[in-house]
Amino acid sequence: MPHAAQHADSAAADLDSALRGGPFHVALRAAIAARGLPLQRVQHHLSRRGVRVGVTSLSYWQQGARRPRRPESLRAVRALEEILRLPEESLIRLLADSGEQPAGQRPAARSYRSLLEAAGVLERLLAELDCPPDGGLHTLGHHERVRVGARRELAERESHHIVRAHRDGVDRFVAVHHGDPGSAPERMTVHALDNCRTGRVRSHHGTGVLVAELLFDVRLRAGETFLFRYGVEDGTVGVAHEYVRGFGSAGGQYALQVRFDARALPARCHRFAQHSAAAPRTGHQELALSGRHCSVHLVEPRVRSGFLGIAWDWE
Repeated sequence: MPHAAQHADSAAADLDSALRGGPFHVALRAAIAARGLPLQRVQHHLSRRGVRVGVTSLSYWQQGARRPRRPESLRAVRALEEILRLPEESLIRLLADSGEQPAGQRPAARSYRSLLEAAGVLERLLAELDCPPDGGLHTLGHHERVRVGARRELAERESHHIVRAHRDGVDRFVAVHHGDPGSAPERMTVHALDNCRTGRVRSHHGTGVLVAELLFDVRLRAGETFLFRYGVEDGTVGVAHEYVRGFGSAGGQYALQVRFDARALPARCHRFAQHSAAAPRTGHQELALSGRHCSVHLVEPRVRSGFLGIAWDWE
């Protein structure tokens, strides 16, 4: 094997090991080495993202002489994860594990293990409701509106659906809500708002998963379209940091709007995508708050299987 290839393999192995076990400065140094970027280039990439960090600070961070603590420094660490092509929150997690992350910063996203557990619970709850994988409906359009309350909690969400039946006799839709870690789905309330009524509701406390039947007043024939609207009152847990929607297959248009209470506005927001529970988050795009409605949104003309969401940071 040529020397350059051996060196690249060694650097990749060092990086993988450092990201798993830390500490932070070793992982950062390994990531910079694996990408072959001098610190001046790293600083340049940061400045292009509107983040100001000196070369000296970067050098101290990778030597372990100093650790990023201020909000602007933590913003730089998240930008470094993108610049160095690392999984999102991989460096922030190492800071949090060492107790260096200030209180109130956004925790790591749900782990792969927790998402798998939730998927298993969801499969069981759907089986209890005798729900087939696709429910006999194709989604043509889905608009969600999420409200974050004055306590920074996920207070409620509302969903508008446009669907088309692909077999005869479809007369219901099974809605899924996945609360934040620590939420209490047994205390949530499902509201049937337009063209539907609430049927059976099932939930699982440990994962925060809730499923609810929404019953139609008609039986759809194959090819017929239908519009309905429902909401879920949540507000059962503390500070929220993101809202994520999973898609089992490709579908129609999806729009997500997150509205914040004027008394509790986030410092910054961004959208993201994730191809699977095991994949890193990609497609990061900063979102500007609308001054009048205190909201941000994303629109995906045609969804693919995976996850879409909006995340935000509190100062």
